[in-house]
Order: sequence, then C-alpha cells, then structure tokens
Amino acid sequence: MKASRPEAMAENRPSPGVGRAGGNGTSGLLGWLRNKFRGRQPDTTLSEALTELIEDEDVTLDVHEKALLTNVTKLRDLEVWDLMVPRAHIIAIDEGAGLADIVQLMGDRYHSRLPVFRETLDQVTGMVHIKDVLPVTSAPDSFNMKNILRPVLFVAPSMGVLELLLEMRDTRIHMAIVVDEFGGTDGLVTIEDLVEEIVGQIEDEHDQEKAQTERIVRRPDGSFDVSGTMQIEEFEAATGPFVTTEERADIDTLGGLVVELLGHVPRRGERLSHGSGVRFEVLDADERRVKRLRVRPVGRAAAEQSP
Repeated sequence: MKASRPEAMAENRPSPGVGRAGGNGTSGLLGWLRNKFRGRQPDTTLSEALTELIEDEDVTLDVHEKALLTNVTKLRDLEVWDLMVPRAHIIAIDEGAGLADIVQLMGDRYHSRLPVFRETLDQVTGMVHIKDVLPVTSAPDSFNMKNILRPVLFVAPSMGVLELLLEMRDTRIHMAIVVDEFGGTDGLVTIEDLVEEIVGQIEDEHDQEKAQTERIVRRPDGSFDVSGTMQIEEFEAATGPFVTTEERADIDTLGGLVVELLGHVPRRGERLSHGSGVRFEVLDADERRVKRLRVRPVGRAAAEQSP
C-alpha cells in the first residue's frame, strides 16, 4: 500500500455527460512500445502492453516509473465517482458573498478556486479563481461577483476519468461538478485530482505548512492525534517501534496500516488494535483515505479498557 470543500447548479442542467455553467528513459520506453505494437496481435491494447512492460524483466524500470505506468493502466477503468470530493466536503461560497468573504475563505482553506452557488449547493453558477480575485482587492468598492465568475463543467458520476481529463484540457475549465440523475450535486472534481491519480499526491507550500502544524499532537492522556499520511517511521521515532518487518516492507503510512489491518477504508469512529497493543481510532476519513487518527501507544493501550 505504498505510495494517499459552505455549500455548490442551475435549474436547466445538462444531461449526464459534459456541460458548462456561468531523456533517455522515456526514449527507451517509447521504443519498447513501438516495437511491441509493430508486431502486436489485433486485440492487444495499450493497457495490456504497459502491463507487460512493467512485468518484463529485460526492461529496467525504477520504482517510480513502474508506479507511474501502473497508475496509467488503471486510469481507463476509473470513473469520476471514484475520485470526486463528496458533497459534504465541498467548500463553496454564495454568489451574494462580498470580496472580503471570498478572500478569507480562500485563505482559511488554502483553495485557489471556489465553486459559487445560488441558495443551495444544488445550484452552482460557476467558480471564482484567485487570479481574478487578487486584482480586485486594490479597488474593493468596484467588486461584482458576476465580473469574475468563471464557468464549471457538469458531469455524470459514471463519466470516465480519462474522458473528463481530455475535456478539461480542451475547454481549459479545470473544475467539474458531479451531478446525480435528478440534477443534484454529488461531488466535485478538479484537474489536480485527476493528475494526482497518475503522478501521486501533489503538495504545495501551503499543504506542507498545514501538514507540519497538524501532523502530530500529543494529548494529555498520552495518546496522539496524527495525520493519516504520517510515515510510520516518523511516528515510531516519537513513540517507539511497533510494526512488524513485513508491515514495514509493504506499508509507509499510519493510514495505510489501518486500511491494511481492517481490509477496507474505515469510516469515522472505527476503532481497532494492532498486534503490538497499539490502538487506533479513526477521527476523519473519506471514501478513499484515512485523514486523521488517534493513536494510543502500547503502554496506554494496555492500561485502558478495550472498546
């Protein structure tokens, strides 16, 4: 398991699909693929060729190249539903909000784009981008939300991820609202979400700063509140080693360890114990990953009553 948005749509919504509102290593890989497809069987797909490339012992690929190719082969089987930010986690702003409200929300949440809604999250009218917001701050009296409103895409949850990625590239609209069969808002997807599925998590300086301040918090009872993306070795440096050699070889993060132990991505509130006696409680999670954990080291776990 190595390597893990207040409320956002016009009444005349589009039907499910897409609509708008308001070095050397590379040459080697390409050469291998050209040779492979030059003599390929009629039913050979690119996905099959990439899979064979990953497994070919005669082709030297480092771990990052293998991970990238593996992610590409999986991408065509993914739908928007698999990657979207759920409705409950969408951070959006009312179209009647003032400039100060937009600036504050963007600053507090570290978002460069915000969906804009009318009355409810089911009526998204567009989005605002920080590139349009900043120039207006020099003349706040002239601010008008309509002047900086950009369009968004409306897509069905069953739309293919690759199809959406191409649509975003062609339209240069990098935010999509996922709608259900009744036109209600199900979730949100940005181009960053799609690209991260290929290249892995992309963190900017704000993500790093936030991660550092929230990464690990020691509680009065001796337990720790930690980020699900915290490296196991980093946590062990503060509390002492507890994972097995096998776990250490296959898993990097505490969130990954919890998913491995449970066999599924847990819901908020789920609890479990590691074989060492260390206890975990899930403080925050979504459909894809564990975001926050409470961890009780061995000493504390043994002294407390099991849940």
